[in-house]
Parts: sequence; C-alpha cells; structure tokens
Amino acid sequence: MLPPRAQSFQHRAEVDQVRAAVDNGGTAVLTQVLTGTGGVGKTQLAADYARTAWDSGGVDVLVWISASSRSAITAGYAQAGVDILTADPSDPEQAARAFLAWLEPKADQKPCRWLVVLDDLADPADMRGWWPPTSHHGRALVTTRRREAALTGAGRRRVPVGLFTHQEAAAYFTDVLAAHDRHEPTDQINSLAADLGHLPLALAQAAAHIIDAGLTCASYRGVLADRIRKLADLLPEPGALPDDQTVTVAATWSLSIERANQLRPEGLARPMLQLASFLDPNGIPATVLTSRPALAHLTAHRTPPGTGSAHRPAHVPAEDAVLALRALHRLSLIDHTPGTPHQAVRVHQLVQRATRDTLTPDQHDRLALTAADALTAAWPDIERDTTLAQNLRANAFSLARTAEDALYQPAAHRVLFRTGHSLGQAGQVTAATAHFHRLTEATHHHLGADHPSTLAARHNLAGSRGEAGDAAGAAAACEEVLADVVRVLGPDHPDTLNTRHSLAHWRGEAGDAVGAAEAFAELLADRARVLGPDHPATLNALHNLAHSRGEAGDAAGAVAAFEELLADRLRVQGPDHPATLKARHSLARWQGLAGAAAGAAESFVELLADRLRVLGPDHPDTLTTRHNLAGSWGEAGDAAGAAEAFAELLADRLRVLGPDHPDTLNARHDLARWRGVAGDAAGAAAASEELLADRVRVQGPDHPLTLATRHSLAHWRGEAGDAAGAAEAFAELLADRARVLGPDHPATLNARHNRAYWRGVAGDATGAAAASEELLADRLRVQGPDHPATLTTRHSLARWRGEAGDAAGAAAAFEKLLADRLRVLGPEHPATLLARDNLAYWWAQTRNSGVHQSTDHEQDP
Repeated sequence: MLPPRAQSFQHRAEVDQVRAAVDNGGTAVLTQVLTGTGGVGKTQLAADYARTAWDSGGVDVLVWISASSRSAITAGYAQAGVDILTADPSDPEQAARAFLAWLEPKADQKPCRWLVVLDDLADPADMRGWWPPTSHHGRALVTTRRREAALTGAGRRRVPVGLFTHQEAAAYFTDVLAAHDRHEPTDQINSLAADLGHLPLALAQAAAHIIDAGLTCASYRGVLADRIRKLADLLPEPGALPDDQTVTVAATWSLSIERANQLRPEGLARPMLQLASFLDPNGIPATVLTSRPALAHLTAHRTPPGTGSAHRPAHVPAEDAVLALRALHRLSLIDHTPGTPHQAVRVHQLVQRATRDTLTPDQHDRLALTAADALTAAWPDIERDTTLAQNLRANAFSLARTAEDALYQPAAHRVLFRTGHSLGQAGQVTAATAHFHRLTEATHHHLGADHPSTLAARHNLAGSRGEAGDAAGAAAACEEVLADVVRVLGPDHPDTLNTRHSLAHWRGEAGDAVGAAEAFAELLADRARVLGPDHPATLNALHNLAHSRGEAGDAAGAVAAFEELLADRLRVQGPDHPATLKARHSLARWQGLAGAAAGAAESFVELLADRLRVLGPDHPDTLTTRHNLAGSWGEAGDAAGAAEAFAELLADRLRVLGPDHPDTLNARHDLARWRGVAGDAAGAAAASEELLADRVRVQGPDHPLTLATRHSLAHWRGEAGDAAGAAEAFAELLADRARVLGPDHPATLNARHNRAYWRGVAGDATGAAAASEELLADRLRVQGPDHPATLTTRHSLARWRGEAGDAAGAAAAFEKLLADRLRVLGPEHPATLLARDNLAYWWAQTRNSGVHQSTDHEQDP
C-alpha cells in the first residue's frame, strides 16, 4: 500500500533523475536504487514517482512492498501472486516465485507494464534471488539506507538522495506553517532549517511541534540550542507525528546503528559513531578517528553481539577503525570519503545529537575528553599542512560547543590551548586573542582565579595581544600574570619562568631592547640553575638573549651569541630540529644586519635547502626563509633579483596562507620595497597604498605593521618626487606612532628621523639639521651612543649641517662618526664605507664653493 503523500510535499531533482533514467528509451536501467540516510525522504520520493506513474496510466500493475527483511520481501511478492495470479496463499515461497515468473516477458502474451517498489531494504543480501526480472515493460524502485556495491550492476543504478536544498527546506517549512495559518520571518525559517541540517524528517516533525505547542521559530531555535535537552524532547509525541510517520527523528537511526554494529568488525560501529558525534559534522580528519586515543576507546567499548559485557577484546588496530567507518557509511549514517583525508568523515548534526542523547552524563563527559585527546594526538607539532590545521581547529570548536563543561575537568584540556596557538600560527591573531579571552573567562568560571589553567590562559591572552600589535599591553599583562604565578606556583616553577620569558620578549617588542636583554640574561641564569644548561627552555632563553642584544644595537654580539647557541642546539637537539633551524635562521639574519649581506644570503640558501627537506615547501618557516633570502639578495645589491624572488614568494603565500595572512601582507610590503629600490618608486608607492588599505582592514589602523606600511608609503612618495608630501606624511605618522607605541619606541624615533630627512630634501636643510640634533639627544638617551640608529642620526645631522652651509662642521662630524663606526661596526660594514665616502666629500667641499650635496645618505636606521 502506497504511503500517503506528505503535507507540503516538495518536488525534488532526484525524482527527475529517476524518471529520466526510466523513460530514456525504456531499456537503459531496470532498477533504480534510492539510497540515503534515514529521514531524507526516500520513501516519499518513491511514492511520488509510483503515484504519478499510476495516475497517468503509465503502469498496469503497481506493487509496493516493505523490504525490511527477506521474509517481508517474500511475503510481499507472495501477496502479489495471490492477488494477481490467485496463487495458493498457503505456500508463500511458491506464490512469490510465481509472481516473479509472471513478470518475465513472454512473446505470446500482451505486454504488461509493471512497477515494483521495494521500500526500506534493510540488507542487500535479502534480495539474493528476489530481484525483479529484466523486462522492456517493467521497472523497479528500491529505497534503502545501504550503499554497498551489491546494489548496483546487472541493470541497477544507485541514485543518492540527499538533504533538502536551502530553497526546498525554506519552501517546505513555509508551506506547512501557512497550511495552519502560521507565518514566520523568512530569516528565522532559513536559520531553523540550517539548525536542523535541512533534513526533511526533522523539518516535518519540528514544524508539527511548533504548531502543536504554539511556538515561534525563534523560540524553538532557542530550545534547540539548549544542549542539555534531548532531541526527543524537541519533537512531537509518537502519536502526534505528521504524515502518518511512525518514528521520531531521535529514533529513526537506532536500527541502522544496530545493523552497522553487527557488520564486520563487529561491535565497533557504535563506539566509533559515538566518538564522531562530538566532532565537526562538516568533516573529521581520518587521523583523528584512527589516533591512539580513538583506538583505545574502540578497544574499551567494543561490544560484539552475544559476547556479553565481560568481553575484553584485543587491541583494535587502525585498519579495523577504518572498517568501522565503512560499516557506518554502508548504512548511510556517515559519509566516509577516504580520498579527502582531512574531511574524511561527515555526520549529520542530528545523527550526532541523537547518538549523544543515548549516553549517560558520565559516558558523555568521558567521550568528550576522548575526542579532545584524539584531536590533540592527531595535531602535528609543526603545521605543515594548513588545510589540516584549519580542519582540526573546526573540530575543536565543535567539541567545545558540544561539551564545554567536560573540557575543564579536572583542568582545561590542552586542546583548548592548542587551538589558540594554531590560530596564532595561521596569522589569525585577532581570532587568537578572542579565543584566549574566552578561555580566560571560562577557566576563571570553571576552575577559579588561581588555578594553573587560568594563569596559563591569561599568559596566552597576553601573548596574543602582543601578536595583534599591542606589545606594551602584552608586557603589562605579563607583568600582572607574573605576580600571581609567583604567588601561586613559586619563583622556580616552569610556568613562572615561562612568564618571565614572555615578559622580557614583549618588553623588547615594545621598544626596550636593553631592558629585554637584561631580563633574558637573568632568566637564563635561573633556567640553567633550575632546568640545566641543555634544557630546551634554557636554550630558548639564550636564543632570545642573543636577539635582544642585536636589537639593542650589538649586531656583532648577536652573531657571536647565535654561533654559540647553534653549536649547543646541534649537540643537544640535532641538525634537523626546528629549534636548530631557527637558530641558523637568526644567525643568518644578524649576519646580514651586521653588514655581511652576501654571507647572510649564502647562509639562507643553505638553510632553505634543509627547511625544504625537513618541513616541506609550504611550511610557514620555509616560506619565511625564502622571504629573508630574497631580502638578503636585495641588501647585497641585487634589488631586481630580490623583487623577482618576492613576487614568486607572494604567489606561494597567497596559495598556502591566503590573501589576508600577515606573512602574505609582509611579502607584498617587501615586494613593493625592492621594486622601489630597483628604480620604480612610483610603482612602490602605488603598491604600498593598496597594501595600506588591506592592512587597515585586516590588522586595524593602529597595528605596528599598518604604521610600517604608512612609513613605506610616505618614503616612496618622497622618492617619487614629492618630498614635501613625504615630510607631511611622516609628521602625521609620527603623531600616531607616539600615541600607539610611545615617544621612545624605536619606530617612533625612526619616524622623526624620516620627517627630518624629507624636510631637508624639500629644501629646509637648517630645519632638518635642528630636528636631527633633537633626535640625536633622544637616541643617545634611549638607545645609547653605539646603537646603529644613533650612528645613523649622527650621519644625517652631519649631512644636513653641511647642506645648510657648514661644510667644515660636516667634515669634522663625519670624521668622528667614521672613527666610531670603525670601532662598532668594523671597516667593511656598508655604513662605515658610507661614512668614509661622505667624509671625503665634505673635506672636498671645504676647499670648493658651489652647490653642496652629499654623495649619499642614510634614510632609515
């Protein structure tokens, strides 16, 4: 008997597919097999096709059979044999075979057009020997949740039936409500359809509940969002189901789960689905569900039929975990696509919820922690694959939404921290800050203000603030956290030392390089005492101490320190450890800053080969090495080669990281720079202007890198001929840098330097000299007499004094500067050579009259 037509039935593309295959010449395909998960409307689609065929006179005999078991199929065929052929009802098997034989085409009989529908086939094996015969005049439709290969072939074609489309779901819900004189806002209907995953059965039953209970879509969505409520509580009672439905959404998959659990390897499908029900419905990486924690869960909760609860199976291997996924896939409970390993498993959100509803509170929390462990185990320390990292984060977010409370017992699970760190590594610093802000609030709520997890969340929040551009705020936050960490954990606890490390780092980033170096020196001593000289954390302190010394002006000292560190990294951690490669990177960088640009480029070439081998071509660290290698080529004199290399790097960063990643924006910044140095100042200015708009949009107007792009834009406008405009732009930039970073930050002092420079180029040499003299006093106070930036300001002051008419004073100033640069930087450093050239020039000017213009200048310290 055909089921009644559902209220507000929606015509769907799948029916057109079936009709096209059946009507295409009449012989192409005998049997159409409609497959899909429970609740997608397979039966209604089959009934619609059958009803249309019968009403239009397209068939002479229509047989509808429930195919829930082999006996049910036999009984259905037998009844047809009795009704059509008056077969003996006492011998069902014979009656069934007589009916199938009657369906066979016969040359001496008038053709009979028939349609047999086998609804809800439970097991393809039940059809062995019972498939309708091949006929030019007959067709069969089968609906099933199964999707084995046995369902296809021999004139059979599988037609997947999916969810409602967005439009179908909205139209269905609107029509059902309108039939009861109910009207809801379109946006609420669309949102509710999305909440229910566009599942037809769920939409039908939700609509019935909304109508019966007098709810609105908005209020129902609010109840649906309540994770404490079970799905069964949000749907009509079985007796009030619409369209003669017999089971609720909450129960529709239970039989499928039971059958999947009986497939080989027995007893694994249910615990696998339970684990997957806590993760992202849009795609779970295969490595998560085959990780060690996942396999341990399957081993502990495997319940093969008939073995009893005392059964303790052997350890479940990864191969059996994959077979469990295939079993769930065969029953249409999940979509398992091994060819897309990062999103290998998709599960409808209501299947997930119905599965979780069967768990006790204790089971629920233990499974949530297992899912968290599985994510952590599958999360690589080095995120070479950015797509995998993105999907792992999506799964972590889904887990937190589903079972947040469980992730804070007895402490905040490390997957919560790993997710924030991954966001930061991906360049999503704003999202990372928001994540750690929420984590700080959650740990405080669940665990208390002094719990180590709360202190760790505050520590990470401070770091993300710094990465987002607020170095001073990060330092202040670290200082506050440090006081509490010392009070709660003691001065020698590793977390205390880590907080001191972060405090020193952000002090340096905020402009206090000398203070950072002093703090790292103190930290190094304590880490060596507490952890030992070869502990990775001790070596990290040594790394940052070397870096801070360089930032404080001692580039040569930084090179020497990194050479010592590299030897220790090689001895302790080996040549391929990421920390060893990082030490090599920093050593090459400071070699270049110390004046050996060619040597730095050579070091970066060697490092790039190793990073390609160890990390792969798309790892962010590999791309960073290419970035610095290109810059080194430029510093060594090959501006055109540097621009070409940055253009190639930009293409790869766009592909790997996307257009808004900070590293991509940085590549655009340096590409513009080296194009300008290569001679295209106007092009560099235009590129900087485009970049500035994206910096403001992505990172905000006050981010240090946004301000740096404004710096570059002003510079290239000046180089393109608008010196007065450049001076004005630097004056505006100076005000913002002083407000955001403080008056003594190196970047603020650099803005003052460039404002003075372009004033001089615009014709005000006297004003430029006066501004440089004021700046020099602050450089000496803040950065010290030997800092390269201080020496650069002395260079500019000497130059502008000469341009203002004091050639003798300029010559004397360059003579003193040359002596100090020889002492601080060495005789071969480019800045030393530049001072020597200017000294010669101004000596010559003291003996000649005419226009005064130095042979070269230094613009940026």
